[in-house]
Amino acid sequence: MPTALLEIPADGAPPQRALERAVEALRLGELVAMPTETVYGLAARADLPLALERLSEVKGHARDRALTWHVAEAATALAAFPALGPLVRRLTDHYWPGPLTLVLQGVPEGLALVAREGWTGVRQPAHEGTRAVLAAADFPVVMSSANMHGETPPSDAAAVHATFENRVALILDGGPARLAESSTVLAVGHGRFELLRTGFLDEQQLRRTAGLTLLFVCTGNTCRSPMAEALARSLLAERLGTDDPAHFGFHVSSAGVMAGAGAPAAENAVSALAELGVDPGDHRSRNVRSAEVADADHVYCLTAEHREALIALLPPDQAEHVELLDPGGRGLPDPVGGDLATYRRSAAAIAAALEARLTEWV
Repeated sequence: MPTALLEIPADGAPPQRALERAVEALRLGELVAMPTETVYGLAARADLPLALERLSEVKGHARDRALTWHVAEAATALAAFPALGPLVRRLTDHYWPGPLTLVLQGVPEGLALVAREGWTGVRQPAHEGTRAVLAAADFPVVMSSANMHGETPPSDAAAVHATFENRVALILDGGPARLAESSTVLAVGHGRFELLRTGFLDEQQLRRTAGLTLLFVCTGNTCRSPMAEALARSLLAERLGTDDPAHFGFHVSSAGVMAGAGAPAAENAVSALAELGVDPGDHRSRNVRSAEVADADHVYCLTAEHREALIALLPPDQAEHVELLDPGGRGLPDPVGGDLATYRRSAAAIAAALEARLTEWV
């Protein structure tokens, strides 16, 4: 079949004729070459076996090769993959639309043919013309780089035409790909934070974006804040499916507004945590520093007095991230000097507040 070549803008919607022709070709199971900011891709209807078979045949690769669902709006992907929602949202807010492909745990409706072992790749490209086509399609669309298997992905429509003339229905020429390099591919799910393909983004950058720096502050950093630190780390590890939340970019610490340096956690605090199966490690008390308060994503204070002390360390209007640990706005009383039962009650109250906060983090 002869291949049509239509021009579309990189920074706006394509002409109506090009838009309608691209959507109709995809609807019928034809292949359409479209630009992204990284490279050109071959697009196919994801829920139509004939289209996927045609894509494999044209590219010369096995049918079980991974294909990436491309979406016009990040909200579409977030709604389809609710697990680890806030963590994934931080990545999409920072990098989408753009050169990051996320492989997420789950199989959204219409994508069973392209998912692999319960995981599905998804991306929001930055090319506005291509996003307009994706938005106009009432079916899921997957894309694979527009090259023969093993060859270099093309960055312009002329290279696509030279390879796939008469083998695809339509080529949308949106100008040269701005980055001319394949997207970074990151798999994120329970127990998994794995860079599958390098690109413009490195693993350290992605971890910094995905995770959070959490700081818990009380008075002496021997009772409440060490319990909050240890319990938060334990809850995060369980939710993320990892022994170390830092693997997902989470950094958890504690300090005090009037702490002496180097004191261990209170004996009853350690005992109360142990009964919950939580180990505070080799904790040593320390005084809070203004720089770490400013740099943390969230600073959780055990009482309003602690919050007032920290706000005084910051420039005006830069303390929104300093808040009470309890979402209801209550201070959590100091168990210092109390018996084990007192510390148990304190640990339980802290754990309840952390459970309420957990859905904001992961």
